[in-house]
Amino acid sequence: MTRYVFITGGVVSSLGKGLASAALAALLQARGYKVRLRKLDPYLNVDPGTMSPTQHGEVFVTDDGAETDLDLGHYERFTGVPATRADNITTGRIYLDIITKERRGDYLGATIQVIPHVTNAIKEFVLDGNDAYDFVLVEIGGTVGDIEGLPFFEAIRQLGQELPRGTCAYVHLTLLPYIPSAGELKTKPTQHSVAELRSIGIQPDILLCRCDRPIPREERRKLAQFCNVRESAVIEARDVSTIYEVPLSYREEGLDREVLAHFGLDGGTEPKLDRWRQITHRIKNPEGEVAIAIVGKYTGLKDAYKSLIEALSHGGIANRVRVNLEWIESEVFEREDPAPFLEGLHGILVPGGFGQRGAEGKIRAARYARERKIPYFGICFGMQMAVVEAARSLAGIPEANSSEFGPTPEPVVGLLTEWMKGNELERRMAEGDLGGTMRLGSYAASLAPGSKIAEIYGGTRIAERHRHRYEVNMAYRERLEAKGMRFAGLSPDGLLPETVEVVGHPWFVGVQFHPELKSRPFEPHPLFSSFIAAAIEQSRLV
Repeated sequence: MTRYVFITGGVVSSLGKGLASAALAALLQARGYKVRLRKLDPYLNVDPGTMSPTQHGEVFVTDDGAETDLDLGHYERFTGVPATRADNITTGRIYLDIITKERRGDYLGATIQVIPHVTNAIKEFVLDGNDAYDFVLVEIGGTVGDIEGLPFFEAIRQLGQELPRGTCAYVHLTLLPYIPSAGELKTKPTQHSVAELRSIGIQPDILLCRCDRPIPREERRKLAQFCNVRESAVIEARDVSTIYEVPLSYREEGLDREVLAHFGLDGGTEPKLDRWRQITHRIKNPEGEVAIAIVGKYTGLKDAYKSLIEALSHGGIANRVRVNLEWIESEVFEREDPAPFLEGLHGILVPGGFGQRGAEGKIRAARYARERKIPYFGICFGMQMAVVEAARSLAGIPEANSSEFGPTPEPVVGLLTEWMKGNELERRMAEGDLGGTMRLGSYAASLAPGSKIAEIYGGTRIAERHRHRYEVNMAYRERLEAKGMRFAGLSPDGLLPETVEVVGHPWFVGVQFHPELKSRPFEPHPLFSSFIAAAIEQSRLV
């Protein structure tokens, strides 16, 4: 029998519902249960693919090509289970499906309303394909009280009544702020949040309370009394030094026991958490440290690079070092010499991005790394700008550029208009829609035997996740390779460049895909492990 746990948030946004959901899933998984995680997003976009990273954070891409919420990255990293397009839905996608059906006449003349048509669509999404799972954890985005979230709250309220008795639980994540002048944690915001939730018909079964210090016994008693939950169901979610300590913290506070008790399940068997303890120990007790520059264009919001940050951390775990990140806005290098910013750092990473802003700064960062023999990792846009730099500086093509920025006589990087996806030819037009039209999802690549990247992967056949609309132009391959930039990885048909590397450089690799999306704390991605190892070698030279 499948059991459902609905995770909602209150008081303020960005409390970490996704992380809480992933950590609870990891605990249940450690007890031997099969768990699925799903995310309901109330915004009207069909998916986050057209949103600015500075507004919404990174777009997490699944193997099957869905552009999804960054919380799905937490789900994958904590459970090791690849997410799919069936694990994330938005209000926009629901309305698009309903309106398409209405235009087609599928509703046979019915008046289309939020209740029952929208709520039914949400319930169908939540319930679909869960027969093989013991637990389905469903995170509702936003905060209770948000007007756009009301259909989702109504849908999960209805499910609580329609599913068999004892198969639903509601976990509400709130904030207990500490007021220094009063010298105490305040429970009133949580009380108000629960009252709001109860006003729409949902009584939380468990309170997960974010705080920066222990919750005193009296505050626990007050929360239990005024929020109508058991005192044992008031769970402290205290701040920890690393996100990978969260499952251990929740276990210590008894979250998994409380969830199992709610469903009448035996909580006597201890979860197997040794690997979480080992990871936490490695993070807290590094044997050294390295400093990596991230030269990006969305550095004002670190969530824009969430998977990247975690993948670098995983590379540090693999090498038993702490990775210190130096965030540099790439536009700075368009006005100032990169040297004062990059001297003394042990590696330079230029991540993905879109548009011309900051592009020249990324090109200058790539040149600095190439000329100074500093480990360089270019991802997607970072690879493209490294190729443009090599074309200008090495291959004698001063006008080399990307057609993404406008017409150019030397389109070293150009619009990708067609490619093979399995046995089918995908086509795109420059004037077409932006949403969902990039080269998305997992694609295979063939690596040249003897290349640096083949050595890193330990093989010549890989599959990685992509998200891009522009591609390095193969017409320039011969001239670039003659000057030492090797096209070491190609699509299986040999038409699309997937990786480049600079011959004779200690570590200079560019990849068109996004390896950070597949890195896990227990399985660090080989590219990040190798990059950090190269940074360690660089640190010995500085």
